[in-house]
Amino acid sequence: MSPDRIDNNRLIPAAVFGGLVAVGLIGSGALIGQGVVNARAGDRSVTVRGLAEKDVKADLAVLPIRFTASGDVLSEVQARIDGDLAIVRQFLKAQGYPDDAVDLGQLGVADTRSREYASQTGGPRFILNQTVIVRTNDVDRVQTTTRNLNDLVRQGVVLQDFNGPSYIFTKLNDVRPAMIAEATAAARSGAEQFAKDSGAPLGPIKTAGQGSFEILSRDGTGDEASSPNKKVRVVTTISYRLK
Repeated sequence: MSPDRIDNNRLIPAAVFGGLVAVGLIGSGALIGQGVVNARAGDRSVTVRGLAEKDVKADLAVLPIRFTASGDVLSEVQARIDGDLAIVRQFLKAQGYPDDAVDLGQLGVADTRSREYASQTGGPRFILNQTVIVRTNDVDRVQTTTRNLNDLVRQGVVLQDFNGPSYIFTKLNDVRPAMIAEATAAARSGAEQFAKDSGAPLGPIKTAGQGSFEILSRDGTGDEASSPNKKVRVVTTISYRLK
């Protein structure tokens, strides 16, 4: 046998072996690629949000009534403030508030001739103000009282910086469980529709997060604290696996 034939015979097994290796690499590459696809498919998920809202009414009202008097003789101004305080207390009693629903705030005294007000000229020297705070669960009564404050003005009481009562909803824990359940059900409904549209069965929950509860005015405008009628809102964010 010639040397050329021996070399050719040796080349045949080498070529076959090389081809087998190439096929093996191609096959293993395909398996690796398929594995990546499967991993991604197994991690498929959809994230949805569920909203729940509930109309509620405030169960606590805080009504601050601040009044003022001024003059050049401190004792006289103090006497007017004391007289106005008696009028305010009598007014609140006539409105139906018990004594324990009415608190007396701090008396404020300003001397316009002091160093703090040295640049001011003219006007009375002493300005006094007193605050009475009504705190009650009778929200409807406070609304009526607010409408009747003109009676104090007619009696000479000078109201100062009146911004109205604050209405507070304190029973959030009473509505929290049902609202979370409602928001979660809304989120699942959205996820089921998404899964149906994509042709993938909906799997179990992957992650879930509850947003903060918000208390808003019912009509969505104005200051929430000034309205006795409110809307409680919560949004849940839930990720579902897709099978």
